[in-house]
Amino acid sequence: MRTVILDPPSAGLEALMERRRQSGLDRLDEVWEGVYHMVPAPSDAHADIGQQLAELLGPLARAARLYPTVQEFNLGVSEHDFRVPDGGLHRSRRWGTWEPTVPLVVEIVSPNDETWDKLPFYAARGVDEVLIVDPQKRSIDWLALTDGEYRNVERSAVIELGTAELQAQLDWPEIDEPLSGR
Repeated sequence: MRTVILDPPSAGLEALMERRRQSGLDRLDEVWEGVYHMVPAPSDAHADIGQQLAELLGPLARAARLYPTVQEFNLGVSEHDFRVPDGGLHRSRRWGTWEPTVPLVVEIVSPNDETWDKLPFYAARGVDEVLIVDPQKRSIDWLALTDGEYRNVERSAVIELGTAELQAQLDWPEIDEPLSGR
């Protein structure tokens, strides 16, 4: 469900945002060109895939002299326009809130999320590749930035891994019912 609240904020919105901040629920929230997106916590299937990706991508990233972070971080340069991918591979270890770009972003799809809508932002930030894993469909899309657009590739140019190899290594969680949440 999408909800848009026009400025000025309606009664209670500031209190809701402050409660989210104090409880840590806002750690996945994003701002898209000044528009605040409240994002729910991930499902168990999402977390399961995330853990597997951390274990699989870590050694490959280090072999490529990259730093794996298969957990959320802020991609952007300010609180006015940023996304929170599910993970990424970084060129260096940085200390700070904002990561301007990375060689590879990891997105794990959840029902009703905005993964595919983030691609233009990632392209504008110069993210070389986007790995999109969908636990419900049991699918992997590996996208590489070419001429300002993402195109499917069979193999990463960032690390030594291809879509088919990753597909064979994932232990897909059983999903009995449609996923809810992120």
